[in-house]
Amino acid sequence: MAEEKEADLEIDGGGKKKKMLIIIIAVVVLLAGGGGGYFFLMGGDSAVTAEQSGESAEGEAAAGEEGASAQVGTALYVPMPRPFRFNVPGAARDRFVEIRVQLLVRGSENEELAKMNVPLIESTLLNVFSQGNADDLATSAGKDALKQKSLTAVQLVMKDLENKETVEKVLFTGFVMQ
Repeated sequence: MAEEKEADLEIDGGGKKKKMLIIIIAVVVLLAGGGGGYFFLMGGDSAVTAEQSGESAEGEAAAGEEGASAQVGTALYVPMPRPFRFNVPGAARDRFVEIRVQLLVRGSENEELAKMNVPLIESTLLNVFSQGNADDLATSAGKDALKQKSLTAVQLVMKDLENKETVEKVLFTGFVMQ
């Protein structure tokens, strides 16, 4: 009889240990998944963006050394604070367009000038964008032409204001047409 009670205790004790082990493993997996998810969503993007920006800046600087007319300095990107949203007429129907823009400038002085004049640059870009046609913007050649018109207009405004072009390129980082 004493042996039966000891056997019962061993079975009950072993079951409790297994349950406790399963609970501990589940908690560790949940914490590791939560930590990994946090790192992926919050910390991973900024590190990758900084690395990509550094690589892009080095690549642009190397390309700038090759060209005779290229400006000298570190490539810096000035994002426009909000996307441009506007309607453009088309042959069949009007279209809604959203464009996200960043400006490529060389050197911190040009970066500060561009940041200081963001409202003027936004106004100029919106004026150029709203003159477009939906049929033209549907093609890559039309988008390239729009980039070139935008660059010319921004450089003209900055040259009038600051006596230097300041902006080297207008980059579309997002382009949606509905």
